[in-house]
Amino acid sequence: QKEDIEVTLLPAGHCPGSVMFLFEGENGTVLYTGDFRLAKGEAARMELLHSGTRVKDIQSVYLDTTFCDPKFYHIPSREECLRGILELVRSWTSLTRYHVVWLNCKAAYGYEYLFINLSEELGIKVHVNKLDMFRNMPEILYHVTTDRRTQIHACRHPRDDDWFRGNRLPCGMTCQNGTPLHVISIKPSTMWFGERIK
Repeated sequence: QKEDIEVTLLPAGHCPGSVMFLFEGENGTVLYTGDFRLAKGEAARMELLHSGTRVKDIQSVYLDTTFCDPKFYHIPSREECLRGILELVRSWTSLTRYHVVWLNCKAAYGYEYLFINLSEELGIKVHVNKLDMFRNMPEILYHVTTDRRTQIHACRHPRDDDWFRGNRLPCGMTCQNGTPLHVISIKPSTMWFGERIK
């Protein structure tokens, strides 16, 4: 049996290029989310999810997401998380130019929102190992650098946690101009919220 199906890709907000799939056919409409991160009200602004002035009737929603579990009942908004990290990074980096932050990012991508906002708010570029993966994302290129002499690092090492011990960044930096660095580590991770009761 054959059926014509219209497939629409909707932004998932998870990382650059991530999408949700909206399947529409004679037998109904299905939304497959994959991993997504949408703020309240974002779906309401997706024109392709609407028919005229109302949301399309969706018969089935497939939530393919790590966090579809009651223990992740409350995950703070991206904006709340950014405010907390921004406050911590600002207070630390303002002490001296030798006070450095390492963003312990477990995945290779998905942190672009954080990098851009920290850089814009603080005027400090984020150190990354390579710029290759960002070449197709020109909006972030201004905010990242391969120059290790910055106060915010998101560089990586195969054994990050071991490498970090002893105030040494994954890129190997321990001091600038002979002055030892004071390093704090921030681990931006949604998994943390599943380990907490409240």
